[in-house]
Amino acid sequence: MTIVVGYVNNPAGHAALDKGIAEAKKDGRDLVVVNASRTSDRRDSYRLGEGEIKSVQDYLSRSGVQAQVLARGSEYDPAEQILDAAAEASAQLIVLGTRKRTPVGKFLLGSTIQRVILEAVCPVLCVKASH
Repeated sequence: MTIVVGYVNNPAGHAALDKGIAEAKKDGRDLVVVNASRTSDRRDSYRLGEGEIKSVQDYLSRSGVQAQVLARGSEYDPAEQILDAAAEASAQLIVLGTRKRTPVGKFLLGSTIQRVILEAVCPVLCVKASH
C-alpha cells in the first residue's frame, strides 16, 4: 500500500510531506515523494537540486517510513507526473500542499492541484501550510 506526495520545497510542500509521513505511519504504508518539474534542470524553481533531494531523503529516513524520492523532471505537466507516479505505485492516496491564492492566482496557477483532484483514481488529500 502506497501514498504519493507531491512535493516542492516551500511551506505547502513541507505540510504535504509531513501529512504523508503521518498517514504512512498510521497505516503502515510506503511513501513515494514526487518532485514534479517541467524540466530536468534547475531552470524550474520547483525542481530540487541534489542537496535538496538528499535532505528530503534524510528527513524520510529519520521519520521511519519506507520511502523513495522521484525527481524526474520532464516535458510533461507536473500533474501528469504525479498521476503517473500514483498509477505506477498503485497508490491508495495522493497528498498535495496548498496555499492561499487570489482569485486571479487560482485561475492562472491552480491547475496542477485541480487536475490531480479531477483525474486521480484514488483519494486526494490537500493540506494547508500552518502560519
